[in-house]
Amino acid sequence: MSDIHYTSADGLDLFAKSYGPEDAPLSVLCMHGLTRNHKDFEPMIERLGPQYRFIAVDVRGRGQSDWSSKPETYSPQIYAQDMFALADQLRLSRMALIGTSMGGLMAMIMAKVAPERISGMVLNDVGPVVNPAGLARIAVYSKNPKPAPTWQAAAGKVKAAQADAFPGFGDDDWMAFAKRTWREELDGSVRADYDPEITRSLGEAKAGLMTRFAMWRLFGSLKSIPLLILRGEMSDILTTSTAKRMARRHPDSELVTIPDRGHAPLLNEPAAIRAISTFLQRLETK
Repeated sequence: MSDIHYTSADGLDLFAKSYGPEDAPLSVLCMHGLTRNHKDFEPMIERLGPQYRFIAVDVRGRGQSDWSSKPETYSPQIYAQDMFALADQLRLSRMALIGTSMGGLMAMIMAKVAPERISGMVLNDVGPVVNPAGLARIAVYSKNPKPAPTWQAAAGKVKAAQADAFPGFGDDDWMAFAKRTWREELDGSVRADYDPEITRSLGEAKAGLMTRFAMWRLFGSLKSIPLLILRGEMSDILTTSTAKRMARRHPDSELVTIPDRGHAPLLNEPAAIRAISTFLQRLETK
């Protein structure tokens, strides 16, 4: 493992972590969801092993990356620009993308901007249409998060927000989840590991007909790029009908449902590992 620091076009110090050999046959850029960070991918990377180079990012405003003084830059378009800055620093002329939720939107934008640099894409529980009910749920727990006095209390908050999406999790699972998504302050309190400003516009914009048309058009631009679509069986963000429509519209895609998961699968589930491993092996031989 190695830490990576790079600079955005507007001068932020941004962070990523590299796992696996730099001379691996495939480099995989891993982009997390709204309130997560690079640690979100560590369970997946541990299961997949060191065959490939995985580069997991802290998108601006999260984890070890700088917070922006201009909240309007918290947008998928700017995030995608940051990803290209990282890829350029690492001299990645071609890469696979794994995007969870918001990270999947970033992946679609990147593929639209520079399809020649993308060898394949995994969209984890996200698509051109986002279910408003799921967005409303995320807005409730992510806006203005209150600190917790202890790690046990933080794990309890995570469980309260995510229990429906991860049935069967025990206390150790919830603590591990908290350790990936919260951080300890100097006074011993624990807080969510992101700038609250990243959620400022969440749920405010309503997706009208033109927005939906534009998003499906963006998705249509991915047709030349191999695609793996993962959907949590109980997802309230990516509906079954949207996922099936995505698979029908993309000529080189596979849709895999992850059992007993809501939004979003952690990607260390057996079904996810099998699908991702097979997909990456295929990209390696291209």
